[in-house]
Order: sequence, then C-alpha cells, then structure tokens
Amino acid sequence: MTSVPADPPQPSPWLSVWLSPRDTIERIVAGNPRQHILLLAALGGISSSAAWLIDGRSADTLFSWYVAAIALGGAVFGVVSLYVYGLLFKWCGEIFGGRAEAVELRAALAWGPAPNIAGLAICLVMLIGLNISGASPSTSRTLTLALQVMAGALGAWSLIATMLMLARLQRFGFWRTVFHFFVVVGVMALLLALFTRAFLFQPFNTPAGSMKPTLLVGDYFFVSKFPYGYSRYSLPFSPPLFSGRIFASEPQRGDLVVFRLPRDPSVDYVKRLVGLPGDTIQMVNGSLHINGQPVKRERIEDFADTEDGKGTRPVKQWRETLPNGVSYATLDLVDNGFYDNTQLYRVPAGHYFMLGDNRDNSVDSRLLNQVGYVPFENLVGRAEIIFLSIDRDSPSGSGMVRFDRIGAVVK
Repeated sequence: MTSVPADPPQPSPWLSVWLSPRDTIERIVAGNPRQHILLLAALGGISSSAAWLIDGRSADTLFSWYVAAIALGGAVFGVVSLYVYGLLFKWCGEIFGGRAEAVELRAALAWGPAPNIAGLAICLVMLIGLNISGASPSTSRTLTLALQVMAGALGAWSLIATMLMLARLQRFGFWRTVFHFFVVVGVMALLLALFTRAFLFQPFNTPAGSMKPTLLVGDYFFVSKFPYGYSRYSLPFSPPLFSGRIFASEPQRGDLVVFRLPRDPSVDYVKRLVGLPGDTIQMVNGSLHINGQPVKRERIEDFADTEDGKGTRPVKQWRETLPNGVSYATLDLVDNGFYDNTQLYRVPAGHYFMLGDNRDNSVDSRLLNQVGYVPFENLVGRAEIIFLSIDRDSPSGSGMVRFDRIGAVVK
C-alpha cells in the first residue's frame, strides 16, 4: 500500500502575513475569512488613532484617560470603516472586473494592516520602558526617532501588503490595483468629509470686523455642530426634513455662535450670545446690562486696529465678564455711539440675544428689524478654533498669513 504524504503544516497567518501576504490571504479565504477580522479591525483603528503617541510622551500621559478615549473611538471607527470599505471595494471592484466577495475583501482589509498593528505595539512597549527607565534626554530622542522610522516603515509595508492581498482576491494587475485602491480611498475620504461637515465640524470665515478683537477679518475657523444638537440649518442645503432641534442642548451665555439670520436664513452670522430666554438686555452708556444688572467690565490696553488698509489706530478695549464667569474683550470705537444706549429688550422664549464684540460696528440683536432675537432653530453651532488666518486689513494689502493665530481657541 502506497502512503500519501501529508501536506506540510502551514505557518500561522500572524507570521506569514509579513512576507507572503498574497498566499496568506488565499489560505485565510479558503478557510474562515471571518476569523479574527473584528479584532484586527479594532486594533487597526486603535493603531491609526494612537500613532501620534510615539513622540516621547511620558508614561503618565500614555495611560491618561483621554488616550483611553482615543483608543476606544479608534476601535469603533476601525470596525465601522472595515464594513464600509468592504462594500466600497466590492462595488468598485465589480466595475473594474473584480471577482471577490465583500467578506473576502474585509478579510484582506483586516489582515493587511497586521504588520502596522504589531509595529505600533512594539513601539509603545519600548517607549513605556524608555520612560520608566529614566533614560537621558539624548538617548530618549534617538530611540524615539528610531521608533518613529520603524513605525513609518511598517505602516508603508502594511499598505503594500493590503494592496497585494486585494490584487490576489480581485485578480487584478498592478496598475488596476493601484487605481482601484485610490479610487475607493478617495470616495471614502469624500464621504468622511461630507459626514464631518454635516454632523461634526463646518468651516467658516470672518468677512467683516464685527467680532474684533476675538475674530479678525480673514480668520477661518471651525464650528462644532453637536453642542446644541441639530436643526435643518445644521445640514447642507438646509433641507426641511424636520422642525425644531433633535438631540438639543441649551447654549451657554458667552458662547460664540454661528446662526442663520432670522429674516434671511441663507445668510450666516457669527456673534456672541449674551441673552437667554426670559432675560432683559439693555445697553446703558456703553455698558451691557443683563436683568437690570451691569456686566462687570474693566479697561485694558488699547487694541491696534487696522481696517481697509488705512493704517493702524488705537481703539479702547474692555474686558467684559458675564454673570456665569465667561470673559472676553470688546472694542469701543466711539464714545456715546449710536449703539451705546438702547431700549430695554425682553428675550422671548426659545430665542437668544446676540451681540458683536466690536460694539460700535456690529449689526446684531440690538437692531430688531435686521437681526433681532434669534430662534433656537437657527443656531448652526459654536465657534471653536481658528485653523487659518490671512491678514486682509494690512496697509500693504499683502494678505500675509497670521501664523500666531492658527490653532487659537475661540473664546
């Protein structure tokens, strides 16, 4: 009787994926393509979100609560993106003549980043050991740089391994694989950008000086949409899908708010919220009064104002502190100006009173026929951070970037 030689044992995919990604994915798909993919997707999401930790942070920082929160968010994002990418690669692959099923593509997308996941784990363990051992600053910098280079190399190899796996499953050649891969990545980036803009953050810019000195002409800033919940005006093109707000939370006095102009909802305004529903608001000799009490303010150094390229002039500046402790600077361009003394305003239920920080040069809720009281539904979101600032008011008109304002938190 002739014995049939047994097949040689196959290496574990955790080992073979490093050097034989194409053969590895074929064995995985032929066996159980769903095995370990959720774990790998979660770890891949964590590695993508936590890669910034490899920069010499202390061990205490590595174990802080916000690092744990980032890791948890990365894990959820990794699992969700695995299924979204799997569908996109299948649909796009069919257009290019691909043969793989979505479950097979998810296996490739989960196993491809395995070297990057392992590399990040190694880097973090070594970084923690380095910090705990109390190594000298020069040694720490050298080793941290080496870890960053290693993490970058493993990340690049993970990308190549993923593309090799996808090519084997789809039966694509090199250029079709590359084109197919980056088409899907581009579509995913577009979807992510649309989701972010619709539900999380939207960019705005400051075209006029009504919010000086807080926002200058040429400031570009992000507005977060989730603090107040969502209305039709939170969504692109303001579709009338529902009325009021969902997941609503009340804004706070002192918030810098972007809202739709009540008389023309196609226009966005940014002002400071000073009056809540039921409040009485009045300007008396340039001083803001809320519910009959003057808001605390103190004179601070003059503001160097430039406008329309006419040079610089000093403007009186005040530090104003609202009853809830929010403090900010305001400008006083004109003594006894038109807006310095107003009628008594009573803010209706479900509405808010808005003021510009540049008190003598702001069209805001003091003008009832132009802005007036702002309905809760009209709030778009809260200004958070400046991501770009271009000096459009400089006398030279050069439009230079104001690097000192980039990354500034809006208060």
